[in-house]
Amino acid sequence: GTIFGRRRGRVHLALQTDPRAPPALMVELSAYSTGALVREMSSGLVRIALECEKTPAHNTGGERRRTALVEEPTWRAYCNGRKCGYAVRRECGAEEWRLLRAVEPVSVGAGVVPDGGAGEGDLMYMRARFERVVGSRDSEAFYMINPDGNGGPELSIYLLRV
Repeated sequence: GTIFGRRRGRVHLALQTDPRAPPALMVELSAYSTGALVREMSSGLVRIALECEKTPAHNTGGERRRTALVEEPTWRAYCNGRKCGYAVRRECGAEEWRLLRAVEPVSVGAGVVPDGGAGEGDLMYMRARFERVVGSRDSEAFYMINPDGNGGPELSIYLLRV
């Protein structure tokens, strides 16, 4: 998984099964800046909860189907129990692919990718392995695996359909 964004820009979260694969889930936290998330993470454990509404299952040829949880388009976002706006599912655009390709060799770590003089500011990123836990079709969690093996996850992301 990769968390990235410009210091004063919005946070993006991309979860991939493989560093070269397209993200299985990519969301943008629309009201939360990357700098605010960095400050929150420096204080310790961070839990991000993304909640979406349950919608009636749609009928496809006699079979009732509900949208996969990672394919929901919009979410209410909470960070450590405080509402922090909303999150929107995004497709991976050219700028996002440029960053993901740049950090592809990095398995675990954090850093800054210079903007190359575009004047928009440097891109900050954090890359780590996440463990996926499926509670039900309406709840999933992604726990950041601490590379040194000490303690529990420093970052947890919960997807909930309520």
